[in-house]
Amino acid sequence: MGIANTVLYFLITIVILVFVHEFGHFIAAKICKMRVDKFYLFFDFFNLRLFKFVKGDTEYGIGVFPLGGYVKVAGMIDESMDKEFINKPPQPWEFRSKPVYQRMFVITAGVIMNTLLAFAIFYVIALAQGKERMETTTVGYISQNSVAGKYNIIPGDKIVSINGKDVHYWDELRSNIFLENMGEDLFIKIERNGSISQVNIPKSEMREVTERAFGIYAPGWVPEINKIVPDKPAAKVGLMPGDKVIEADGQPIVHSQQFVDLIKTNWNKDIKLKWLRGGQEYSGVVHPGPDSLIGIEVGKFAGPIKTIRYNAITAIPEGAKDLYNYGVVLFLKSMWKIIKGDIPFSKAVGGPIKIAQYAGQSAEIGLLSFLGFMAMLSITLAIINILPFPALDGGHFVFLLYEGIFRKPVSHKVQIVVQNVGFIILMLFMIFVVYNDIIHI
Repeated sequence: MGIANTVLYFLITIVILVFVHEFGHFIAAKICKMRVDKFYLFFDFFNLRLFKFVKGDTEYGIGVFPLGGYVKVAGMIDESMDKEFINKPPQPWEFRSKPVYQRMFVITAGVIMNTLLAFAIFYVIALAQGKERMETTTVGYISQNSVAGKYNIIPGDKIVSINGKDVHYWDELRSNIFLENMGEDLFIKIERNGSISQVNIPKSEMREVTERAFGIYAPGWVPEINKIVPDKPAAKVGLMPGDKVIEADGQPIVHSQQFVDLIKTNWNKDIKLKWLRGGQEYSGVVHPGPDSLIGIEVGKFAGPIKTIRYNAITAIPEGAKDLYNYGVVLFLKSMWKIIKGDIPFSKAVGGPIKIAQYAGQSAEIGLLSFLGFMAMLSITLAIINILPFPALDGGHFVFLLYEGIFRKPVSHKVQIVVQNVGFIILMLFMIFVVYNDIIHI
């Protein structure tokens, strides 16, 4: 995908997620009859903005820094540094004059909206696409130099259970390895030639492992070309969608991932290919560049598959389950791995560049894939914002919780200092993640 499209999908993602979050604060403040002074999409540091207009009591605008957005509610101590109202008596329209429960509602409304957005997307995906289950746990292909290969898992092995939990479908297998037991010791029972044995993989091998690095793939993935990118090596040699690759670099190709691995390990070399089209054999030579790509999407599953369809009612619990598994559980497990040092912090965090890359890649696969990425990012944004850190919604909520329990607010002076320090730390963190993105491009 080109840079222009990547930037476009990044902006679509950020605009939707930030707008939904800030609109939550905005509408909650309006419901509680608070005056909203500003509603900004993106930050307008140093008064740098694309445009602004005033309607009623509120200034609406778009800043030039796409790192978030904000809603400024009258009478609220926040990171805007505007504290002139503190020495004046509270006004009925101000945040500080409202009951604690109303202020809590306004503070958490952004998180609630992001959570609802994520759920709505997962619900729509379940309703529109259903779930496809590959009805196999037999290994079809093992990548070279992979973790699975290192521990002697071979094609033809049937995975019976993982960490004591039986698996019956390939998606259960993947969920057990990469979600439920992410970064943990793995005890995998396999059936080989009628005998049951156990493979033990220590968590030290799983700290940073991706699905590709683990290297285990289901059978039935035919090396058939799904998509050709114009002006890339595959297009130039004459490959077309629907072609089936049968040989590469003199090796018979029986699995789509085998072909992908061969291309990636032979970049900057001439690779002779043979493929079938309509029963006729063709051949040509491709030369992958430094990015190890030849401009194709390959792989068609031809094995046993079960499609589960959901109606408007049954899609509700399925959407909620996906929200929990792919949002809450995945995020919290990742955070725990970072805290324990299992995953390097620099590799775990991503800023706008990494988000743009993932947005572009997911959009290239299809609309539902892009929406799924947006849903995961939305629930991640919700969880991060509710963390009890100054300048985040969770930091404001802690002050309100203290006030609700002890019947007195935290002093304005303490709130100002804590919020300002938190905001500076947050800005430094944003600078770090952008820098981290750049050095890992």
